[in-house]
Amino acid sequence: MISSSVRHLAGALALACLAALAGSAPAAGQGGRYIVVQSTTSTENSGLFKHLLPLFTRRTGIDVRVVAVGTGQAIKNAQNGDGDVLLVHDKASEERFVAAGFGVKRFDVMYNDYVLIGPARDPAGIAGSRDVAAALRKIADANAPFVSRGDDSGTHKAELRLWTEARVDARAASGTWYREAGSGMGATINIGVGMGAYVLADRATWSSFKNRGDHRIVVEGDRRLFNQYGAILVNPAKHPKVKRPEGQAFIDWLLSREGQDAIKSFQINGEQQFFPNAGPTG
Repeated sequence: MISSSVRHLAGALALACLAALAGSAPAAGQGGRYIVVQSTTSTENSGLFKHLLPLFTRRTGIDVRVVAVGTGQAIKNAQNGDGDVLLVHDKASEERFVAAGFGVKRFDVMYNDYVLIGPARDPAGIAGSRDVAAALRKIADANAPFVSRGDDSGTHKAELRLWTEARVDARAASGTWYREAGSGMGATINIGVGMGAYVLADRATWSSFKNRGDHRIVVEGDRRLFNQYGAILVNPAKHPKVKRPEGQAFIDWLLSREGQDAIKSFQINGEQQFFPNAGPTG
């Protein structure tokens, strides 16, 4: 026969186990409601999401799981229904995504800019220029090494537009002075630093990058280096598994005063990296 003291001990142990389980239960946003955001490497690698997402989760209890790839791949993933929200930076592609019915509506969220970085010896002699097209022409004329992301990202698309404005067929020089990394921004900068090559980078990734060698910004300030980011809810009519309420809550928060202030407050080395400009397209 079990004594009363043993029963009391068993009861105490059971209560302790229940308390431990309760203490280890996931908090709001952890294992509960969540969304998948298809986004770019710049928003992830710069640390912006690490800054923003805890604030959103604390406000709503919704966790955010980010797939950070190039803009082109993020759009393909969203077209396949592998995500609830798209947050990328190639406006023309984003508008085509919505026009084709894959997205509900596009919203401007924030902007920053691209910078052209290069080695201190500056073989093309472009340091200090504010005309990016002229600088690219000089790089081509000098056969100076240039490393492209070559991955259909927003940065890659912007770079190709700039070569067109410079009236240079850079792809025809592929494998010579023009090299295509086929990789993300950080890896591409690493290759460029190792080769002593020029690279077009988004400012936030460059600001957060540590392995700079003797590389520095050589061209900035041209209006053509403007870099707009947009957010789109993936269309539930195309993909019924899309979490519309939660995904829209994330977009609404980004566009709200709280979200815009959070974007504005993100800094690297004391410098603001993204500039909020929320509003609908068009």
